[in-house]
Amino acid sequence: MKTRYNIFALFFFVQILSSQVDCQGTDSCNSNLNLKNKPLFDASSFRCVSVWAAQNYILRYMQTDTKVWSFVLSAPNSNSFIGMGFSRDGKMEGSSAIVGWVSTDGSSRMKRYFLGGQSPEQVLPDQGNLQLVNVTSSIAAENSRIYMAFQLNTEMPSNRLIYSLGPNGRLPSPVNYRLSQHREHTSTFLDYTSGQSESKTPYANLRRSHGLLNMFSWGIVIPIGAMVARYLRQYDPIWFYSHTTIQSLGFLLGFAGIICGFVLEDRLSVDVDRHKALGIFILVLGCLQVIAFLARPGKESKVRKYWNWYHYTLGRVLILLAAVNIFYGIHLGDAGTAWNVGFAVTLFVLFTTAAILEIRMWMTTK
Repeated sequence: MKTRYNIFALFFFVQILSSQVDCQGTDSCNSNLNLKNKPLFDASSFRCVSVWAAQNYILRYMQTDTKVWSFVLSAPNSNSFIGMGFSRDGKMEGSSAIVGWVSTDGSSRMKRYFLGGQSPEQVLPDQGNLQLVNVTSSIAAENSRIYMAFQLNTEMPSNRLIYSLGPNGRLPSPVNYRLSQHREHTSTFLDYTSGQSESKTPYANLRRSHGLLNMFSWGIVIPIGAMVARYLRQYDPIWFYSHTTIQSLGFLLGFAGIICGFVLEDRLSVDVDRHKALGIFILVLGCLQVIAFLARPGKESKVRKYWNWYHYTLGRVLILLAAVNIFYGIHLGDAGTAWNVGFAVTLFVLFTTAAILEIRMWMTTK
């Protein structure tokens, strides 16, 4: 009986120890803010909200005086800087931010920045319109997390908040404190009264336009135009005019979608080189198809068969690469399962229709 009791006691002790370790390594709004290096103001009764679930950013805040708002931002310590910005419209440009980091040697720093643009040269230290209560600002690393505490002199802080995470192992230099380009960022809307935080995807409408235009043009319209040319030849010359009209529409919409992509890349300053290169190559193939149409030899010409081979081959390569790049773009944009499933179902319908028409064509030509 005693042996069973000892085993049970040991198991119970291990479970308690394990739960303590887990609690130390994480932070949530269900846990108290028990830190060795406590903020220089009492944060025990602050409202708590998860503001960036993907990166496990936790924000605690409260209006602690007539014109003083206090904040404690908690984030995983990944040897990178963390930032919290206050924006007028949810965009980075023109906003002011608090950025902090803790080095591997234990040294720490927290500074104000003015975000004048997308490039590091336009992110200026010790500038911006945030008025800090400097004697109460602190930053510390505990339990594999960074806790950045500060107070603002303001009647009401902006509810358009942006958060950023710097690149691994690239902390600002103590020479000029210039920030490297962030690894991830998000824009949110915070209701200070209810404590509800809602993510706002930057340039959501432009992202949606870029995705829909390219998906509809290169991924749907162009394949339909190719099917018209292959399977409706008996309806001459209707098939030809239908084919050229559909492909022209697809090319114009695709061109607009790629232009949206260039604008989006410039505004977000993201690294999408592979996706961009594929998009440009697809656009080049589309331009070559337009040129091929304008330089199309007559049916009786000896080079017509080579032109046909060129036209068919480039068209098939374009359709295949477009489908691949669309799925890749959905992945990069983190658009979600619905976009993947929707486009996959559309491709399945087109492929099934093409297979049925192909079988029908083979049967009629025998």
